[in-house]
Amino acid sequence: MPTPTPDDTWSSVADDWGRYWGAFARPVWEPLLRAARIGTGARVLDVGCGTGELLEHLQALGAWPSGVDPASRMVELARARAVGADVRAGDFEHLPFDDGAFDALLAVNAFQFAEDQERALAEAGRVLAPGGVVGLAGWAERARNDLDVINSALAAVDDEQPPEDGPLRVEGGLADALRGAGWDVLDDGVVPVPWTARRDTDLVRGILFGEDASTIADLAPVVRQAAAPFRRPDGSYRLMNAFRWAVARRPER
Repeated sequence: MPTPTPDDTWSSVADDWGRYWGAFARPVWEPLLRAARIGTGARVLDVGCGTGELLEHLQALGAWPSGVDPASRMVELARARAVGADVRAGDFEHLPFDDGAFDALLAVNAFQFAEDQERALAEAGRVLAPGGVVGLAGWAERARNDLDVINSALAAVDDEQPPEDGPLRVEGGLADALRGAGWDVLDDGVVPVPWTARRDTDLVRGILFGEDASTIADLAPVVRQAAAPFRRPDGSYRLMNAFRWAVARRPER
């Protein structure tokens, strides 16, 4: 999967991102929102909101969601999906919202992209009201993710190894990062997160989105071969993965 890139690159792949990955992390939403006690009327900021699937879900729950994303096309798509939500361009370290504006801040598959995680958590604390909570979620370690089989095969084409697991991906990593910044961790855990592709073309497009046509043509056989163990009788694919999550209360100022 692509590494985080500047706004123009993420914007150029935003439509494919939404098509293949926008709702991928849905299984982690329920434990995250339950631990954060998000319900009707809650003011929630979704950092790294992408194409707006979580914003739309929060609206359905009766919450008052806002979103922020560094890619302009992601912002545009999120606004179209979650009509009425306040979605702005910005990054985790410079949130374009007032002090104490939210009861909860969520960052699903986003916190690990912050260049300065200490500042990102300080910004989270700034925009939360007293007693507010932050909920973080992201990929678990490679061994828990079937997608690593494909990523490893693609890396081998260039005689490379996939990146090692970062500290946030291992057990307790998110909670440790929050505690280290002075937050009171309320709960954490890990959930299974499947990714499905209806057919070969969706599998290849979903894995290689953002690559040019020539690269896709060259790497498509590698992707299909690596994914063969996960192919189902109807021609679709199901790869099991895992996300870790943690929820913490805002530290006292």
